[in-house]
Amino acid sequence: MKTILHFVVSVLAILITAYILPGVHVNGIVAALVLALVLGIINTILRPILIFLTLPITIVTLGLFILIINGLLVMLASYIVPGFIVDNFWWALLFGIVLAIISWALEIFEKEE
Repeated sequence: MKTILHFVVSVLAILITAYILPGVHVNGIVAALVLALVLGIINTILRPILIFLTLPITIVTLGLFILIINGLLVMLASYIVPGFIVDNFWWALLFGIVLAIISWALEIFEKEE
């Protein structure tokens, strides 16, 4: 049950973030559902591998390179998911940051209930 609730929170965060940012477009709830699933898979499988491989750069930049990795993974998701369009890398980077903040805020409300 907790996994389904977390998935719904992720979908809501994606829809809110896409509504806030003009350079990010999500065409409906189905695209948001698929995007949440794809981002979950990408963040589970690919993100740890990329972070490990780029560890020296991440250490030198004091962790800021992880933001670049997040932006690239959002761009990858935009190529995979039909109905999810990101105008350029900077919007993808901002999408990743805003999505993390909104997800964090929604998870606070999830824990209070």
